[in-house]
Amino acid sequence: MYHKVDEEIGGRKLTLESGEMAKQADGAVVVTYGDTVIIAAAVSGGIREGIDFFPLTIDYREKFYAGGKIPGGFFKREGRPTEKETVTCRLIDRPLRPLFPPGFKEDTQVISMALSADIANDPDILAVIGSSAALTVSDIPFLGPVGAVRMGRVGGNLILNPTIAELQDSDLNMALAGSEDSIVMVEGGGEEIPEEVLLEAFEEGHKAIQKIVRMQQTLQQAIGRPKREFDSPEHDPELAERLRAHVGEQMVEAILIKEKHERKARMKTLRQEVFDSLGGDSEDLTKKLKGLFEDLENQELRRLIIERGLRADGRGLKDIRSITSRVSALPRTHGSALFTRGETQALVTVTLGTSQDEQRLDNLETRDFHKTFMLHYNFPPFCTGETKPIRGPGRREIGHGALAERALRPVLPPHDEFPYTIRIVSEILESNGSSSMATVCGGSLALMDAGAPIRSAVAGIAMGLIQEEGRAFILTDILGQEDHLGDMDFKVAGTRKGVTGIQMDIKIQGLNLEVMREALAQAREARLFVLDRMDEVLTEPRANLSAYAPRILTVRVRPDKVRDVIGPGGKMVRSIVERTGVSIDIEDDGSITIASVDESAAQAAVAIIQDLTQEAEIGKIYHGTVKKIMDFGAFVEIFPGTDGLVHISQLAPGRVNKVTDVLNEGDEVMVKVLEVDRQGKIRLSRKDALSAQDQLTKS
Repeated sequence: MYHKVDEEIGGRKLTLESGEMAKQADGAVVVTYGDTVIIAAAVSGGIREGIDFFPLTIDYREKFYAGGKIPGGFFKREGRPTEKETVTCRLIDRPLRPLFPPGFKEDTQVISMALSADIANDPDILAVIGSSAALTVSDIPFLGPVGAVRMGRVGGNLILNPTIAELQDSDLNMALAGSEDSIVMVEGGGEEIPEEVLLEAFEEGHKAIQKIVRMQQTLQQAIGRPKREFDSPEHDPELAERLRAHVGEQMVEAILIKEKHERKARMKTLRQEVFDSLGGDSEDLTKKLKGLFEDLENQELRRLIIERGLRADGRGLKDIRSITSRVSALPRTHGSALFTRGETQALVTVTLGTSQDEQRLDNLETRDFHKTFMLHYNFPPFCTGETKPIRGPGRREIGHGALAERALRPVLPPHDEFPYTIRIVSEILESNGSSSMATVCGGSLALMDAGAPIRSAVAGIAMGLIQEEGRAFILTDILGQEDHLGDMDFKVAGTRKGVTGIQMDIKIQGLNLEVMREALAQAREARLFVLDRMDEVLTEPRANLSAYAPRILTVRVRPDKVRDVIGPGGKMVRSIVERTGVSIDIEDDGSITIASVDESAAQAAVAIIQDLTQEAEIGKIYHGTVKKIMDFGAFVEIFPGTDGLVHISQLAPGRVNKVTDVLNEGDEVMVKVLEVDRQGKIRLSRKDALSAQDQLTKS
């Protein structure tokens, strides 16, 4: 059965269709916005034995045919997911995952694909909507639907679902997802956006989200399949009470241990004592106790916060762990910083490169896109005291790196003022809460250590939440345990002026604006505290670049002079490189970039290029060489590649019968530029140059 619903969202028509495509999936929806089209399909079935988690897989792919393109490279088909696709997978996953019933463990997969791209409307937001709609019309137990929008701001005015072109001028780029009642996910950044503007964007975005949610509900009522029966497993209340009585205050004592490994070890010992005492030889009973033990830990942690205002490590709700940091931590990197907050530590390095180091990307929006700023985040297993194989970066590493990159990008200098390719790498050496925000802090310090002229320092902090019976308790600088057992992970990065990066994930049905307002205010207070600690190490970028960083100089010449620098078959530019050892990048618009670790070599290359491309100035005296004698005058080269005519009447103050009476080929002579005509021909005078020289001598 086919059905379609549509609604105007952000000045364009959003359409949801189901019943024509992918009919063998449990639920499938086609979403159209402008000429951008995605399809999302959801399938669930089968329970893997022995697992204690929900096996949900979210996949998103962009097909190059959607933008009328053929993939670049040797293999002419789509390969592994790009960073954009990976980040979009996370964008979809985060609002959907909390909306499945507790205890649901059937293998579930949601796949969305961009089928058509109009280069105006990004398919990522449509993929969130489509994935929710596919689950909503399916028989899969799902507590949605959710809607999604993007918010921008141009000229101080908020824009709902800005186009890709509008985002170029926008100082805000923020994706929101929410239910009919509240916001459930935030992802984005901006140019030092005040918190009040963010709250206004949340409010405006949520109004549109409510419309999108109602569209999905209408579609479900028209063709949705009845939900399959599923009852969340109930815990044995009698066994839970026996566990509580057996563990007693030991659980609270273990939770309040400050050091992570000691706390984990004590909790592991306590759990094993419970299994031995209450579980006995029963595998089924031990399995039940495992779930009940985690529930009790969760309950006791929350009770400590609510009743006593105490955190897992004994801190108060607003307390930030001790912060230490230092810069120039590594001798040969261009910039480096070691940032430590509690038991979270990031070693962050900055490498400055040239245009040859830019990352070249193929995507739906542009062909051969050049990226000049990259941040790569690594999470080796030893940082959590674990052992496992090291593979390529996973979705978490890519997502955390993208968040930190987004937070730091707004403070970077314009590329035409600082023409470097910048690569930041964050190695997480210890992790117990908010390593992505430690990356932001360390990245800011490393950039300043490298001498990159960023306009302001950036710090980040992760906020948590415990919400019970209508009361909200906001936690500053959360631990890994508080992230795992709490209701929210709200990361906020920014400068003293405003927010540059933001990400929120929640595990409950949603948050109202008042709680978000309080969380943003508390995050700002914490951010300023962290910035103060960072200022104790380095308050501004270093005046000079590292001795090991390339020196990049830019020369601008007239576009028609580019051929003079290149020379026949590239002969001239190769000669400059061989003579100076620099690297040279030449653009058609006349921009020439010279890079070298040796600044004197770069300056020498600049001088050669300036000699090759300089233009004659009217009234200026040059020391030239006679290149050719004619009956009517002499052609004099005033600088390499440029000559002008000295007419016989301009050779000397008196009458000259023959040019060779005054000049011969190869003579060096002082000449003054009288005129440069429209064709570029230069008229020179020797007698005016002699007169000027005499006046100078007399004075």
